[in-house]
Amino acid sequence: MNKDLSFWEKDTYLNNIDVAIIGSGIVGLNAAIQLKSKNKRLKVAVLEKSLLSHGASSRNAGFCCYGSAGELLDDLDLVSEDKVFSLVEKRWKGLKMLRKNLGDKNIDYHNWGGYEVFDSKESFQHCLDKLDYLNKNIDPITGLKSVYKDASKKIERCGMKGIKGMIINTGEGQIDTGKMMAALISKAYQAGVYIIHDFEVAKIEDNENALVSVYAKDAKIVKCRKALICSNGYSKPLLPEYNIQPARAQVLITQPIENLKMKGSFHFDKGYYYFRNIGNRILLGGGRNLDFEAESTDKEGLTDLIQNRLEDMLCNMIAPYTKPQIEMRWSGILGLGNEKTPIIKPVSKNVFCAVRMGGMGVAIGSLVGEEAAEMVSGTL
Repeated sequence: MNKDLSFWEKDTYLNNIDVAIIGSGIVGLNAAIQLKSKNKRLKVAVLEKSLLSHGASSRNAGFCCYGSAGELLDDLDLVSEDKVFSLVEKRWKGLKMLRKNLGDKNIDYHNWGGYEVFDSKESFQHCLDKLDYLNKNIDPITGLKSVYKDASKKIERCGMKGIKGMIINTGEGQIDTGKMMAALISKAYQAGVYIIHDFEVAKIEDNENALVSVYAKDAKIVKCRKALICSNGYSKPLLPEYNIQPARAQVLITQPIENLKMKGSFHFDKGYYYFRNIGNRILLGGGRNLDFEAESTDKEGLTDLIQNRLEDMLCNMIAPYTKPQIEMRWSGILGLGNEKTPIIKPVSKNVFCAVRMGGMGVAIGSLVGEEAAEMVSGTL
């Protein structure tokens, strides 16, 4: 049953679908585009629950990063060296793919560097002592020389207060998230991909030797040969047995600031906080570590605890001399797990998934989408 649809709508959009992709974010759209590039005759439909790609893809901070020094050293305390630098390589390749597929101009890419700031001399010195080791392992991946460097001389120039040290990653950049998604959507339409909004998937049934049934919460039904779940932080209800944990990320952005000094992307407290310039505005997000339990949710929203902390950082550390005024606040939903690596695998004979971006969707989304398309196309 498909409520409130005309014959034309049902016949054009919902019939004879070869591959239905759940989620119109970076991964889902890249997978759709890749599937069409392999076989133009395939009918590929992307099912999106919201007006826009409403999880993390259109709501993130737009960092083109593959790991700050502090983040990587923290990862090395938990997992093997091979796993850490293998993920760095995937992030680097994914970023190159994103830029190649869409073009730097279309995503407003700027290589202004990524800075990690420290309010503790001990933490700064710990990272500083490990820079030669990190560069030795990462330079061969990026082809750049000594990407991590002491940048403490730039602290005063950035207009911040209370910062004891700063390290730059010269290979990091930033993009305009909205322009990236607009470019991806345009490319998907040009490839002949159907994007169907207001389709919140409630259940998927793999009928093995028959068509897959994809049910929406409002009783709409799509039948397809294959289904690919790419809804990342919203995937848990569809994949209850998989290690996927939704995580809310809260963000704010200021009004334009006259003579804003800082330019680039900034990481603080092992990446739990992040900020950057957008023109002459400051975008600031993070604080999930203040209340992991409350922020482990797929419900958008803001909390006083985190927003007050972000405001305190903004006014007293990041831009203490400018009296910044906040213009907007929002949140997005990430897909995390017990590992940072994404899950790209068959769920059943005709249902597949490419989920759990680990907060790295901008970096690895293009690559994961391509891998997912290869996986599905091999079964068609």
